[in-house]
Amino acid sequence: MEFYERVSGARMHAAFHKPLNLFSPNIDQSLLQDVLYFVQNCYTTLNEMHNVLTFNKIWKQRLTNIGVLTGELCENYNLSGVMARSCGIKRDLRLSPKDVYSNYNMFSFKSYFGVNGDCFDRYLIRMLEMGESLHIVNLVSNGLLNSQPSLNMVTSFISQETYFNNKNNETYNSMEDLINHFLHWHTGLLVEKGSQIAYIEAPKGEFGVTLVANNTTKPHKCKVKSPSYYNLQAMPKLAKGHYLADIAALIGTIDIVFGEVDR
Repeated sequence: MEFYERVSGARMHAAFHKPLNLFSPNIDQSLLQDVLYFVQNCYTTLNEMHNVLTFNKIWKQRLTNIGVLTGELCENYNLSGVMARSCGIKRDLRLSPKDVYSNYNMFSFKSYFGVNGDCFDRYLIRMLEMGESLHIVNLVSNGLLNSQPSLNMVTSFISQETYFNNKNNETYNSMEDLINHFLHWHTGLLVEKGSQIAYIEAPKGEFGVTLVANNTTKPHKCKVKSPSYYNLQAMPKLAKGHYLADIAALIGTIDIVFGEVDR
């Protein structure tokens, strides 16, 4: 959250409300060095969690053979992410040769899969994925630190004035400039008629957006496919035959976000 705040100004979310509107002076070597320091400490914390939980007898009894998933159930309920990978479905959009995004194809990393499809497998996969995420962050940060020209290029690109700023002469030093800014960015651009679909491999599963445009500034249709909403639908099947106390383990390993489900 501290890194989010240093880069975008908000702690709980990456608040990139406007393109190229980052705190560019803060994207420098000191930020990358702090990120690497965090990665090092987080590895230690993950190892402590692994040593305390993974081989704990009570922990394994509460998670093993609880909420067992099958490939057929994943297909019927359109489950994705760790839910699907825990029962052996090898699907990860980051490793897809067709759906390349965010330069994941330029980094060497692993995607983990389970066999039993139970809560313990989902726990193990999430623990391993946190370590793999730290590995990716480590690769990116070290690459930027060792390539000073690239870092300067990124910083200069982020800090440059956009076409719209030059067009509207927005300086944000007066109320009129702020009003013009909100009017322009809230009105948006005219989008030609057509449709577009994009998916990414989010932490909870596959997150996708479908947009249908009709030559206006507002989409004719917008469909957001959030993984938590689909993953939660399998709860009655997973909880059948278990104790009420097992619901906590099921919700934890499904790893839903209630705000995402409500939306």
